[in-house]
Amino acid sequence: MIEFALGKRVLALRERVVAEFTTGDWHEIGLLTGYSDMISNHRRLLRSLSFGDEDYAGNALEIIKRIAEQDEGALKVFEQFVAEKYPGEGQYISAKPSERKITFAPNVFQLPDSLLIERDLVASMMPFRAEFDPVHAGIRQACLQAGYRCLRVDDIWEESAVMQDIFNLIFRSHVVVVDFTSKNPNVMYETGIAHTLGKHVVPISQSLDDVPFDMSHHRVLKYLPNAEGIAAMVPRLAERLRFVSQ
Repeated sequence: MIEFALGKRVLALRERVVAEFTTGDWHEIGLLTGYSDMISNHRRLLRSLSFGDEDYAGNALEIIKRIAEQDEGALKVFEQFVAEKYPGEGQYISAKPSERKITFAPNVFQLPDSLLIERDLVASMMPFRAEFDPVHAGIRQACLQAGYRCLRVDDIWEESAVMQDIFNLIFRSHVVVVDFTSKNPNVMYETGIAHTLGKHVVPISQSLDDVPFDMSHHRVLKYLPNAEGIAAMVPRLAERLRFVSQ
């Protein structure tokens, strides 16, 4: 059975493919992913596309789902191909759909080379201190329980400037978990980036007094800074992550 987050990516890709793809695009995807035989030998895919048959959407879904189940790396290649060839009016990067959309061009950060939003990715933002490593481990565990992957900026090193890596991680993510403990100014700044990009933001903290006034109307998951407290946080955070993914 395909995981929920992966299934959402498959369905989103199916919508773009049905709206935009030509026979040539399918052949190019086959070449790039190594699934040419699967695509060419499908009994209905290309034929239903050529004749505009009603079962084309189902045939496209079948192929995309099989690729996703067999090779998630190939699925990412597929998503990147669609994002680059059919960008439309712009890449929609926010977590929730909206009738009103804006276009902006940041001048402090550079947009990542890949504009692909990873619907199964959670970014973890917290102070860079060793005492928060167990908290990050708990967040990772909650993400796994909810069907997500979790990355913190020290898990990646793609840019010379760490702040660019942070921006890239938030940009790529579907959900951002922010820990307001100790009122860390960097976490406040990163939360602002996440909100501006329209991400799901899930705040946690050891003390509600550390939560900024402007965020006080959000539900904050409070936890105790010990092994028992972090263990108790895990299922509650997993539940919150499942809720925002709906």
